[in-house]
Amino acid sequence: MRLFLIHMLVIVLLFFGYRVAQADVEARTFTLQQTLDYALENNPELGVLQARIEQADAQLGEALAAFYPQIKASLSYLHSDNPSQAFAMIIAQRRLDFAKGDGYFNHPGGVDNYRPEVSASYALFRGGQDYYRKQAAEWGIETAELEKTATRHQLIDNVTATYYGYWAAQDAHAVSQRSIEAVQAQLGQSRTRFEAGTLLKSDVLSLEVQLAEAQDAEIQATHAIDMAKAMLKTLMGLPAAQDFALATPLEQNLPETPAGFEVLLDQALRQHPGLQAAQKRVAIAEKQLDMAEAGHLPRADAFVSYGSDSQDLAYSTRRDNVTAGVTLEVDVFSGFATQEKIKHAEHAVTAAREAARQMRLQVENQVKTAHLKLLEALSRERVTAVAVRAAEEALRLVNEQRNAGVVTVTRYIEAEVARDKARTRDIAARYDALRADAALKLATGFWN
Repeated sequence: MRLFLIHMLVIVLLFFGYRVAQADVEARTFTLQQTLDYALENNPELGVLQARIEQADAQLGEALAAFYPQIKASLSYLHSDNPSQAFAMIIAQRRLDFAKGDGYFNHPGGVDNYRPEVSASYALFRGGQDYYRKQAAEWGIETAELEKTATRHQLIDNVTATYYGYWAAQDAHAVSQRSIEAVQAQLGQSRTRFEAGTLLKSDVLSLEVQLAEAQDAEIQATHAIDMAKAMLKTLMGLPAAQDFALATPLEQNLPETPAGFEVLLDQALRQHPGLQAAQKRVAIAEKQLDMAEAGHLPRADAFVSYGSDSQDLAYSTRRDNVTAGVTLEVDVFSGFATQEKIKHAEHAVTAAREAARQMRLQVENQVKTAHLKLLEALSRERVTAVAVRAAEEALRLVNEQRNAGVVTVTRYIEAEVARDKARTRDIAARYDALRADAALKLATGFWN
């Protein structure tokens, strides 16, 4: 009963701790940097890659084991009445007695032999296979670390793009709500005036169309907000049911105009972790080819063993013995296994080189695309900023004309909608520039 109560108490404490931790996350409001830090700490993909680094480190340990002597301890037992085997065991036990005559040699009876033994072996030469395996394992660790770095960079880019996408959708949603409120207010007045016979039906219908467009924009913005938040949960390693808040970002300056494409490409080719990992995989494949080709070379091993033979496991230095030697062997014919291993390794080298070439092309395209998108977004933002100022001035003039009774309410609403659309495009251009800047940093390996 006491054990049951202890178990229940542990479960309650664990559940309470989980709820406290969950409530802490739900209560937190994340800035962009905090969102990045949380994602880098909790994204499961990074945990998988860390495990791969540790696997590669263990493989290096296995490769280094070939440079140490191998020591084994063993205990064997034999029983035989075969004269040749029994006679050999009697000699090993130092019990040979010539005085017993022919019957002793031809009919020794059943003989027991216990042999405790310690043996050691050391690989003197294996055609360089151990050295090549060690180098490949070392580069395997570097490759795994570069792959983790590339994944970290991709995660940073995804979180940054999604974070900015979330706030772009929030701003678009606020603009659409203001537009809905303005159109609804004018629509109510217009319906009253239409019923009084002072406004045309077409003006009312025009406002209803504009209201539907504003409501459609709000629905799309709401969906974009939900999608961005769901994506952030995945990137941060949070369950779908768990909620959190994002801090309103401070006003950020637009990125500077980037350097020329050739400069950025040179930077990417020097420090992009994905490309470096692909080049390391080529080097690993080449070392594995060297290992396969070394199968044609001879192998030399030294060995020594120490043990004793007895009838009853009683140890005595008078019965111990030492055996030492060197073996040299070479595969004269292995059923073409060595040749096939070489072919397999050659194809692996070709595949790795083509993968590295493909990665280089992808990096070049990634840099070019991000460079063009950033230039485009910066140009759009300059244009949309001018458009916003023009739309606001136009709305001010139309409002004055409406107050003077010169223009219809429909014209005023059109000017207000045009102003809101200009603001939406300006917001989109600004966030697109920030996202494109993050993508360019990803492509050039800036976060190294």
